[in-house]
Amino acid sequence: MPLALIFDLDGTLIDTVYAHVFAWQRALAEESLPIDGWRIHRRIGMSGGLFARAVAREVGRELTDAETEGIQRRHGEIFRELLPERRPLPGAVELLAELRRREIVHGIATSGRRPEIDASLEALGVGEETVVIERGNVARAKPAPDLFLACQEALGVDAIECYVVGDAVWDLLAARRARMLSIGLLSGGYGADELLAAGAFRVYEDARELHGSLDELGFD
Repeated sequence: MPLALIFDLDGTLIDTVYAHVFAWQRALAEESLPIDGWRIHRRIGMSGGLFARAVAREVGRELTDAETEGIQRRHGEIFRELLPERRPLPGAVELLAELRRREIVHGIATSGRRPEIDASLEALGVGEETVVIERGNVARAKPAPDLFLACQEALGVDAIECYVVGDAVWDLLAARRARMLSIGLLSGGYGADELLAAGAFRVYEDARELHGSLDELGFD
């Protein structure tokens, strides 16, 4: 059975983490839920619904399902306004191209939804040949393991043969629950100690460093 790589998207392959922070901050403020940006950053990578409810609890207010859905929708609108063009993180385009060239099994599993993620995939040169699992494809998002398990199934490999590559502790927690090894990248703003404590098998600076270290993970 071949080894496989399953990538998170935001903060791992594409430089969108802080645009998401600002978008969430504005969307929440419009609902009279002001919150510091650093508190938002610590939760980027969660599912949108879980994120909104967690933030609401932090400021002492419960949200209805309709309010939660409305905040998520507004976040998406603001995010697309703030970042109509997406910038791949260093080495991401080259890494994905190398995986395709070498026919290394890989896919993307993201808590983001379409159409928010479409511009990111286009910027990375990801086409229909790549398995992409997004929030709308599963019942639960991170820290639940559903996204990674759905991607693994679509790739046709066993969980034990998968490495999850992510930038947030939520990625690594979800990977552990899926019984997959995980690789942490520093490109999303978490520190190496945090990623290792969350279960990362290895930590690299970004996709570029990972690209140069594939042999360490058993990819000949």
